[in-house]
Amino acid sequence: MLYRVVCYNPSSKLINTDESNVFAWNKAIYHVLKLILLSPQIYELERAFLLRSKQIETGVEMSRETGKIKVGISCGDLNGIGLEVAIKTFLDSRIFDLCTPILYASKKVSAEYRKVLDIKDFSFEEIKSVEEANPKRANVLNIWDEDVELNLGTPTKASGEYALKSLQAATADLKEGKIDVLLTAPIDKHNIQSEEFKFPGHTEYLADAFGVEEYAMLMVSENLKVTFMTGHLPLSEVGKHLSFESVIKKIRFLEKSLPQDFGIRQPKIAVLGLNPHNGDGGVIGTEELEIISPAIKKAKEDGILVFGPFAADGFFGSGAYNQFDIILAMYHDQGLIPFKTLNFDQGVNYTAGLPKVRVSPDHGTGFGIAGKGIASEQSFRDALFLGIDLVRERERYAEYTSDVLQPQKQSRPESERRGGGGRSDNRAPRRPRPEAAKPLEAKENTDTSDEKREG
Repeated sequence: MLYRVVCYNPSSKLINTDESNVFAWNKAIYHVLKLILLSPQIYELERAFLLRSKQIETGVEMSRETGKIKVGISCGDLNGIGLEVAIKTFLDSRIFDLCTPILYASKKVSAEYRKVLDIKDFSFEEIKSVEEANPKRANVLNIWDEDVELNLGTPTKASGEYALKSLQAATADLKEGKIDVLLTAPIDKHNIQSEEFKFPGHTEYLADAFGVEEYAMLMVSENLKVTFMTGHLPLSEVGKHLSFESVIKKIRFLEKSLPQDFGIRQPKIAVLGLNPHNGDGGVIGTEELEIISPAIKKAKEDGILVFGPFAADGFFGSGAYNQFDIILAMYHDQGLIPFKTLNFDQGVNYTAGLPKVRVSPDHGTGFGIAGKGIASEQSFRDALFLGIDLVRERERYAEYTSDVLQPQKQSRPESERRGGGGRSDNRAPRRPRPEAAKPLEAKENTDTSDEKREG
């Protein structure tokens, strides 16, 4: 198995030849390592890359005492699959070359879950504070000492209470800077409700905890990013929450977030319509004419690369989503159904707009398969990798924008720019992925679905 890596120096600072590729090589090597983690047959090659990576790490990459990012993990509902996917992820000790994971739960409950899965060659290292975390092991920070009965597959009042305890402790450490990333395992949105948690999900809870008013839930995979105008709302309420001001505000938010979080300096944003066939010129809905299209027009006038509105069915069916850096859907299922269809087990939930990084696997508690040992850890592992990426990307962005008086690097020739997919060329390198079929050309304000078939 072979991997091709394109390496470039994104820094605006001109430095000597020996150092100019340090950051670029760090990032290229890091992405190769993520691929190699899934390829045990070339383990020795990975070890060589790791040694090289440690030799050239410098500056922002070594800003921490160990040079590793600390990832705090809230345990989620104890009777779901959260602990299972976490344990399976950390069975591969090579993960510890990339980060220091810290589970917020208890040694007792993690050991009991491990026994249920019949896993004998793994255990968490018990610590009493984040500062004690072993950078070469998966750690568990005891949040409670009492025994907790597991009823795998069944949400209980107790499992909701302990999920909240874990989340509160991890959030507090995230706010204080003791951990760099918060990776949240799935919660049950019913049994966690209490006087201390009156939110529809993690996203809203964390936005409130950090005092953030402008935020967004992003679903992220290797080849697709989707976000939403409205999140956890009943479908009957969606139209009431759409306005010219809210749509243009969200577009501007994305135009600001993607450079900071993903290194996409001039993102191409696609906006979906609300109604079937984009309302058919107002026949079956007027939101496109009265709200969405005017907001897009105004954003374009402001210099933002935004396009649409697109009819959702034809947009995803034709593969037009490949031409954009992010898709703005009008409501939850409009974006999540195609996202999970295309990226099941591989997507990540990311909360944009927070001062700290929070990620999560894109699946739920999985009560139906809890404790059976069949839950896939792929999405959890991808969330871990993305969290590390986001922290480093934010640090690079802060470094590159901290001194406005620095001379700007000359623009690269067109021949050296990254192309493909119709997306912005100004993006950080990504992991290689299989070639996809060339998508059909997307057309704005038209419905590309089979109208004859639907009548």
